[in-house]
Amino acid sequence: MPSSAALQADQVYKFFGDYPALRDVSFSLEPGACLALLGRNGAGKTTLLRILSGLSRPSKGQVLVFGKDSREQATRARIGVLGHGIAIYDELSALENLKLFANLYGLENPHAQAMKWLERTGLERVAEALVREFSRGMRQRLAVARAFIHEPTLMLLDEPFTALDDRAIAVLQSLLADARKEGRTIVMSTHQLREALELATNVALINKGKMVFTGERTQEMVDDPGYIYRRYGDL
Repeated sequence: MPSSAALQADQVYKFFGDYPALRDVSFSLEPGACLALLGRNGAGKTTLLRILSGLSRPSKGQVLVFGKDSREQATRARIGVLGHGIAIYDELSALENLKLFANLYGLENPHAQAMKWLERTGLERVAEALVREFSRGMRQRLAVARAFIHEPTLMLLDEPFTALDDRAIAVLQSLLADARKEGRTIVMSTHQLREALELATNVALINKGKMVFTGERTQEMVDDPGYIYRRYGDL
């Protein structure tokens, strides 16, 4: 695979006991690419994202982020993850949450960085409010701010649009579009085909732990989001 790749997966396997959750997964993404990772529930998308993020170790194979092992601490600092869990603290204010993560990432002027991302997600007016008092949509937007605050070069998003309210969807779409323009690399696992395909440059389809299609996103996919499922089999 090319050394210039932002993300490389090379013959990745993951076993849970004797069960092969991932089987011989290989692909490569150039910097600035946006991959829509598609597949039915249980196909292996979340397992793959955890390995790509360095949170889980593959049973076999290797993942490189800009040529470095994804589990190295310096590499993980370049990755932003937005998963099913909100991953924020209810008993802290919105500002305290973001300052905490800014400090963990070693950012200069954590207060200014926290306020910047509260503004970008429309939460500056509730900066001092405790998160436990937030609506679900506000919590979701804070989780988005937390994932973006260190301006990662690789974004990994697991079902990012699921259960988001309209405001949070609009915020996330805007931030992802900006990230693309800035040359950041994005991988998003999703069932929301239209939203994902509008942003994607590449598409991968996973079935029962095996990658059955990888390639560039085409206009046909955008016009008919169900096309890729029909074309590559009944999944």
